[in-house]
Amino acid sequence: MQGYKDDNIKVLEGLEPVRKRPGMYIGSTDIHGLHHLVWEVFDNAIDEVISGNADTIRVTLHKDNSITVKDNGRGIPIGINSTTKLSTIDTVFTVLHAGGKFDDNAYKTSGGLHGVGASVVNALSEWLIVTVNRDNKVVESKYEHGGKIVQPTKVVGTTNRTGTTVTFKPDPLIFKNVTFNPSVIKERIRESSFLYKNLKIIFEDEINKETTEYYSTHGISEYVSFINDNKTTITNIASFSGVGSDNIEIDIALQYTNDTSDIIVSFANSVKTSEGGSHETGFKSALTECLNNYGRKWNLLKEKDKNFEGEDAREGLTAVISVRVPEKIIAYEGQTKNKLFTQEAVASVKKFFGEHFTFWLEENKKDAIKIVQKALLSRDARIAAKKAREDTKKIKNTNQTLLLSGKLTPAQSKQYSENELFLVEGDSAGGTAKLARNKRHQAILPLKGKILNVEKARLRDLLANEEICTIISSLGAGIGNDFKIENLKYDKVVIMTDADTDGAHIQVLLLTFFYRFMRPLIEKGHVYVALPPLFRIASKLADKKIAYAWNEQDLEEQKHNFKSYEVQRYKGLGEMSAEQLWETTMNPDTRLFLKVSIQDAVLAERRVNILMGDNSQVRKEWINNNVDFTLDE
Repeated sequence: MQGYKDDNIKVLEGLEPVRKRPGMYIGSTDIHGLHHLVWEVFDNAIDEVISGNADTIRVTLHKDNSITVKDNGRGIPIGINSTTKLSTIDTVFTVLHAGGKFDDNAYKTSGGLHGVGASVVNALSEWLIVTVNRDNKVVESKYEHGGKIVQPTKVVGTTNRTGTTVTFKPDPLIFKNVTFNPSVIKERIRESSFLYKNLKIIFEDEINKETTEYYSTHGISEYVSFINDNKTTITNIASFSGVGSDNIEIDIALQYTNDTSDIIVSFANSVKTSEGGSHETGFKSALTECLNNYGRKWNLLKEKDKNFEGEDAREGLTAVISVRVPEKIIAYEGQTKNKLFTQEAVASVKKFFGEHFTFWLEENKKDAIKIVQKALLSRDARIAAKKAREDTKKIKNTNQTLLLSGKLTPAQSKQYSENELFLVEGDSAGGTAKLARNKRHQAILPLKGKILNVEKARLRDLLANEEICTIISSLGAGIGNDFKIENLKYDKVVIMTDADTDGAHIQVLLLTFFYRFMRPLIEKGHVYVALPPLFRIASKLADKKIAYAWNEQDLEEQKHNFKSYEVQRYKGLGEMSAEQLWETTMNPDTRLFLKVSIQDAVLAERRVNILMGDNSQVRKEWINNNVDFTLDE
């Protein structure tokens, strides 16, 4: 128990502000903020793993949608805190900025920034219970309605075990939705199992009656293998572990595939940094520098050749970066910790990785040459794509080629934040949509049919495709590395296709295009799929009542509202009148949209690669294992 005692808990201020401004502490009160509560408690358990005091964590999602995180670490100290005169447990859970993370003797590195997490979770919960096993005692504290103590810390039993168990239920007065997503939780658990070798994490889902155990023996190298499971790899996995400058612990694993895109997954003190940050900056800089140096040394880059740029060096790369930064210098952008801000990490990672990767390239010549050759192909493609972009800009100058062959019907308003672009399947539905739309804020772009499958295409191939060029021009924000979300001309980009297999295929092709070449469009929540109804139910009586149904079950329920009726099944959007299309699919007050999001970047990468890539055998296996072809009679 050395180094983690009652007076290691430092106190800075009270808890009152959290419920008033939850966004300041967890980012938002939507589904992301809801799950952030779990991460705060889970990260505290991971801190015990990092400090070498725990090897098992159990997460349980209960039927009432409360959740439990249990570890076998040291247990929170159970005595009295000298500053607050409360028990240490009550101090940790009811006083903001009270935690062991402020004291260098308790934790050297930590995922929970400054230890505010426990009290924030309590403040935003309907109720919370803490059970601690420590010093041969079982002690318990209970809180309700935003952290009010309803049972001060008391001894409830004896034990020879140690550890902390936290169970809480999010407060519906704070969160719009209090239903946890098991898939999101499992993904975070799986990531953590890769980050810490020999850590056993058990996820028990009582709602779906499933229990899953996660355990990794090879750490982040295994994570790279997991990401690349269905890809064609061209090198072995390279992995590097050690301590860089400023006492920053660094783990990096990487491998190259024949893909034209890259995926970098990074972590800081076990927290996923989805927006990157200083550790990624150092890594990318070193990678490009190493490949340029190697290419020059072995004359793979000729004297007349320009150096590789970052995107050349990273084409086909899969990399996992994990750093553990000392508490005294750790800094994130915001409490949600999506981006590492510690400036020391740039130089530390760059120097550490640069030295180790340089040595690896020399020792693994076959792989090194493959990487440089791939970078050369990427560079040539980039130069060709740049020329194609310049040619496209020349065309664009002639009357803003947005009216490319008269396709786009633009919105009248220049208030882009209020405008919507509907990508519509076919000229027939496009014509109806033009009549149905709100001319001021809704633009229509009919598509000839199925666009190019961009999964294995290079940028120059896209720029030679008329349909894709029209979409790029219409959105006005660029493409690939030149994409700038601030130049987007529409707040919503809506895919509106028929409710059949061809329509679904067009949706997938468009989503693959946006994911590969305009990913911020999805990440920032601008992409939607319109869900037009399948059925129209019309009364045969004088009341002329009309209703719509989106599926068979909905249809059967709607029928009960009619005495005499007729049912029309829409085979496509073109069968609807302009009035029907407006009322069911385009009217903001009555329409049904599906907002496209990326909750799990690694899972999205794997799925896109499986479903849209070249390996048909892998795709067949995935479909057979994951799609239920049975139909209810």
